[in-house]
Amino acid sequence: MKKIDTNSNLYKIRHSLAHVLAQAVLEIRPDAKLGFGPPIDFGFYYDFDMTEPLSPEDLPLLEKRMRHIIKTGQVFEREELDQSQMVERLSKDKQSYKIEQVDDLSANNETLSLYRNGPFWDLCEGPHVESTRDIPKNCFALDSLAGAYWKGSEKNNMMQRVYGLAFETGEELKEYQEKRRLAMERDHRKLNSKLHYFTISEEVGKGLPLWLPNGTVIRDELEKLAKETEFLAGYKRVSTPHIAREEIYHTSGHLPYYEDSMFPPMEMDGERLFLKPMNCPHHHMIYKAEPRSYRDLPLRLAEYGTCYRYEQSGELAGLLRVRSMTMNDAHIYCAPEQAKAEFIKVMNLHTEYYKLFGLSDFWMRLSLAEEDAGKFVDEPELWEKAETLVTEAMDEVGIPYEAVRGEAAFYGPKIDFQVTNVIGREETASTNQLDLVMGKRFGLTYIASDNEEHTPIIIHRAPLGTHERFVAFLIEHYGGAFPTWLAPVQLRIIPVASAFNEYANRLNETLFGSFVRTEMDDSHDSFSKKIRSAAISKIPNLLIVGENEQADQTVTWQRYGTKERQTLAFDAFRNLLQEEILQRRDWRTSDQI
Repeated sequence: MKKIDTNSNLYKIRHSLAHVLAQAVLEIRPDAKLGFGPPIDFGFYYDFDMTEPLSPEDLPLLEKRMRHIIKTGQVFEREELDQSQMVERLSKDKQSYKIEQVDDLSANNETLSLYRNGPFWDLCEGPHVESTRDIPKNCFALDSLAGAYWKGSEKNNMMQRVYGLAFETGEELKEYQEKRRLAMERDHRKLNSKLHYFTISEEVGKGLPLWLPNGTVIRDELEKLAKETEFLAGYKRVSTPHIAREEIYHTSGHLPYYEDSMFPPMEMDGERLFLKPMNCPHHHMIYKAEPRSYRDLPLRLAEYGTCYRYEQSGELAGLLRVRSMTMNDAHIYCAPEQAKAEFIKVMNLHTEYYKLFGLSDFWMRLSLAEEDAGKFVDEPELWEKAETLVTEAMDEVGIPYEAVRGEAAFYGPKIDFQVTNVIGREETASTNQLDLVMGKRFGLTYIASDNEEHTPIIIHRAPLGTHERFVAFLIEHYGGAFPTWLAPVQLRIIPVASAFNEYANRLNETLFGSFVRTEMDDSHDSFSKKIRSAAISKIPNLLIVGENEQADQTVTWQRYGTKERQTLAFDAFRNLLQEEILQRRDWRTSDQI
């Protein structure tokens, strides 16, 4: 979701509501210690440390108090104080967390300001509405309670977070609540409990998903898709180990700056080895393994490589945030004059994939370097050239994008593909980067047509992201009802009575021999129960066989989510199904039954 303008009316409404919430909490919990209370993309929250935690039953009371505060028309007034004055005031109110925040801000020489509304005041930079009466009627609702570590670190105290929803109108609030209800129904973790894609074992470890057979099918089909697509696009496949020596990550710059996000090293034979957090250094070594000429470029190296990153335990969430991830990764090594064309090909590859999955609502975030910032490579001319190249390529492709300063990778511009699924959930599907640095750091060269050594430009790309995040996205996008080519079970055969089991089994074996993921329901359940069971399992295709089908060597075909049935010769059905799988079609977006 695009960031809300901090000067927008919606931002001011949400920020003001966070203060009103804190005021209401202090009225019923006077001893509460205040943490952070920012606006967020769907509303606001505030963190509290309380001797008596709030319960869900307290939320209606808090909401009632908030509405009363809003009606009183409290004016938001700004005041600036120096560090000692601010600490003095906070000390009187025994707000220890805010004092710590003041110390952090003062260390960065930031201006300290507070906002007062009625009897409540808070350390805050603003902005807010002029008065609580400017908060629209029925535009907010308190939503939920959660735990949150102070400053997001599990080393700190656990606080209680109160979430609120807020929009500019009551109609927008209701619309969001309905979308979220649908989203909760489609949450990949909830669907997983019924459809069995993956499991997390405490014995194995947090954030380390184990893929069950159903989930593995989806992984395999995505990998097959990518490998076929990349083969036709001229990629060469490679395979690299899961560990590497410490030195390679010093060369890449990931040590020591990103060591906190890496698993601790292993000490072996007097060396320190790390689980790889990314595939890039390994691919650079493959490029470097033999001399390269301009005739070899562009060289496109692709791998489904598993990487490991030590995510905070409090941030782990199903498949969306994990510690073990398999990436649809590739690196393109090219000459400067080839870079724009290669970048355009990468952008077009994204759009081809998204069209296949029925995704039309997507945009790009172009992250650029910030001027005079020490975290980016200090080569202004090179940055300008790279940013111009990327911008021209994106303009030519025609995908909507937003350019932001200060969020680039330290070695070059970064492009995030933001994708929205059918329930309005937005995810960063992939990140692509134009690399200005690693070629030099790793000593990568090629002999150009002038017989001189040059450094290649590197494009990092992973259009399907990680299996984990992308599968989670697809589960929610399809609601577990995958198109036939991607479904763990593509077809279920249901005999209307046991007398037709032999015929049904013969069909099942024939389809299985044609590499169709099929199964037969020969249970003793009633016919109607078998139909319901298939619907619950979201099987995309049902074949119903009875007396007429057996006599005529036909099948009756029913799609998931429909009541329509079509009877046709078995061979004709098999040909239609195989063609649908081969072409990776979604029957729901075509004219075919």
